[in-house]
Amino acid sequence: MPIEKGIPGPGLLANIFIEKYVDHLPLYRQIERYKREGVDITSSSISDWVSAGCNWIRPAFDCMQTKILNCDYLQVDETPIKVLDRSKKGESHRGYYWVYRDPINKLVLFDYRKGRGREGPQELLKNFKGYLQTDGYGVYDAFDGKEIKLLHCIAHARRYFDQAVENDKVRAEYVLHEIQKLYAIERKAKENMLTHKERLAIRQELSVPILSEMHQWLKINITQVPPQSLIGKALAYSLSRWEN
Repeated sequence: MPIEKGIPGPGLLANIFIEKYVDHLPLYRQIERYKREGVDITSSSISDWVSAGCNWIRPAFDCMQTKILNCDYLQVDETPIKVLDRSKKGESHRGYYWVYRDPINKLVLFDYRKGRGREGPQELLKNFKGYLQTDGYGVYDAFDGKEIKLLHCIAHARRYFDQAVENDKVRAEYVLHEIQKLYAIERKAKENMLTHKERLAIRQELSVPILSEMHQWLKINITQVPPQSLIGKALAYSLSRWEN
């Protein structure tokens, strides 16, 4: 049996994992479903099965990690989750999923960490070489160097201008309009199924002039707005990350 002295066979374990992690069916709902079929499984048992079953899928995780870290372009973001505290029944603490995405091969790796410090990505990315795209969170600044080139995301920059529309409609909508031009170029490249080389060429020809003009506009306008206003924060967010 997959679990020493355990009852579940490989088919049942695989089904529990698929329902929980692919179909997003929590364990307590699975327990109720099995009850309707006349099978009584305790919460502690099914939880232990999942914990022990992870040992069998660890090689797949390691293989996925190796494959993703061997690419030369990664997108990364971290998101908080509530984690049950083993030492305090009914209590939970905040943990983090660090999500690493290889957009070229459409692979995603979830790396759980207890905190949001740089220790997690520092350990995972110690041998990574290439481009790292982030939302501008300060922890990632330490990775910008010889082996890793830090990139930022225009979608995150856009979010700040979208929030600033009510604060300064004219300035915010100008930037949103310019970003839409960039998105239109990307849509055209996708629709025409351009190669990476062709995408680079069209970006150099069409996107770079838009970005250069926007950069100059940002530098002028940041001196004309209150720093703590929504539009001021949007301008500062983009300018402080412009070189990346």
